[in-house]
Amino acid sequence: MANNQEPLACSCNFTGIKPAVMDLPYPPVRVRERNREYADLISVSYCGMVSEMSAVMQYINNESRIAGSSCAAGRLLLGMAIAEMTHLQILGTLIGLLGGDVCYAAKQPGKQPWMWSPQCLTLPDKIEEMLQTDLEREIATIDQYNMQIRMIRDDYVNAVLGRIVQDEQYHIMLLRSMMDTV
Repeated sequence: MANNQEPLACSCNFTGIKPAVMDLPYPPVRVRERNREYADLISVSYCGMVSEMSAVMQYINNESRIAGSSCAAGRLLLGMAIAEMTHLQILGTLIGLLGGDVCYAAKQPGKQPWMWSPQCLTLPDKIEEMLQTDLEREIATIDQYNMQIRMIRDDYVNAVLGRIVQDEQYHIMLLRSMMDTV
């Protein structure tokens, strides 16, 4: 690089970013009893195709690719990634309490465990397409949690999943707002 050439840099400051979550407490993370089937159901939301693991990685990737051109969008995506990390930690705790294995394998009934990989991600190039993909993933995540809530007969577990759904609904609102300004 020639000495008279300006270095390339991202001037976006990520100091003080907080999780993008509803301003509501989470219920205590507890279960009525061990139930391996419930743990396996939750493992899909932990690290399946549509999962907290996928959301964390997709938001961080998207943030890294757009922060240089849209600092506000990058900061918001990073806040959403931090929220998804919180959900990931909560689901891992539930899986352990239910007697399951906390690992990166989604365990669906009657199927082989499926290891999480970057194949779970959809990484379009344009900001508009990134946000649309993120929105579609959030909607699918809510549908998946609602299905799990219908299948799980543990009010403690369902309270936690229901609270996570509220954050995902908030993310939908944030993404739609971002889409209106891009």
